[in-house]
Amino acid sequence: MGEKIFNIVDFLKQAVSIGASDVHIHVGEHPSVRRDGRIIKIDMPPLTDNDVFNACMELAPLHLKDNISSMLDVDFAYEIKGIARFRVNVSRQLAKYAVVIRTIPYAIKKLPELYLPDAINQFTEMDNGLVLVTGPTGSGKSTTMASILDHINSNYQKHIITIEDPVEFIFNNKKSIISQRQLLVDTPSYSDGIKYALRQDPDVIFIGEIRDRDTISNALKAAETGHLVFATIHTNNAIQTVNRIINMYTPADRPFVRNQLAEILRGTVSQKLVPLASGNGRRPACEILVVTSTIKDFIEKNEMEQIYDLVKKGSFNNMLTLNMSLYSMLQRGDITEDAALLASSNKNELKQMIRGVFYGTGMDK
Repeated sequence: MGEKIFNIVDFLKQAVSIGASDVHIHVGEHPSVRRDGRIIKIDMPPLTDNDVFNACMELAPLHLKDNISSMLDVDFAYEIKGIARFRVNVSRQLAKYAVVIRTIPYAIKKLPELYLPDAINQFTEMDNGLVLVTGPTGSGKSTTMASILDHINSNYQKHIITIEDPVEFIFNNKKSIISQRQLLVDTPSYSDGIKYALRQDPDVIFIGEIRDRDTISNALKAAETGHLVFATIHTNNAIQTVNRIINMYTPADRPFVRNQLAEILRGTVSQKLVPLASGNGRRPACEILVVTSTIKDFIEKNEMEQIYDLVKKGSFNNMLTLNMSLYSMLQRGDITEDAALLASSNKNELKQMIRGVFYGTGMDK
């Protein structure tokens, strides 16, 4: 085996066959995969400089092949026909290549197949405003967003424009028309992509990631002008999401942005993937915030902590805290108590709920 050249395409095929979500290849290390959230080192020889460089050259699109050796960080998509698509990140560590490859299945699952709350459906029925899907890296945001967009695609006659880096799930037009644009290939930046999308007769715009103030400013403008805008952002809950966006601006601009966000934010979906009690697979625990007139007032007045209390007290609009979601999963036997507590951002409250101290509603949604 040690004499053989490392074949990245064969390795990716094997990774897909065992249900790996990610592949890691680093110079001097054994190839590794992530399955069900855990890193597994594969019993193969450590990879050489040549192994990893050749893998980069095999995976890189034509427009990057000549420059890949001089680039420090780059993202792109790769496809093995009939197997899967992949999102590839090439970086350097200690001056040597490191490659992380995320598997993107061809099949886009429906929302119920992902065990997501029915409450998410209400966002697909909206005509305008901003909906944010949030969570840490690897929490399933892209998969959830693909399901949301495909639900709109299957049920409504809309023009959907996606702006991504890189394009991940590939959609086929159903009732809707979908235009997918990739950064640095079809449009120079997220902010430019949004600006020009407004001239392309969109109903729905999906922004792959909110990274900076220009992107959120253009997203807010698009939502204000009568479009339904979806975007992902790396935050852990609704309160953190609102604060993160507002803190992208200078203190002088924040009151205006807070009022603007209160007007156009329709809701947030925050999620974490939790290992199943069976030991095979993971399932999302979700926090769902729907912006009602009361929550809009809390955002305008910067009384963010009140929002969590309001969601916790009632199940109107099918709102849900992360702990309520974890508690329901625990009651159904989907996850263990240890896994629930590990995923919770408020462990004391969840312990009280488990002990029966919590008397709120909406627990079995």
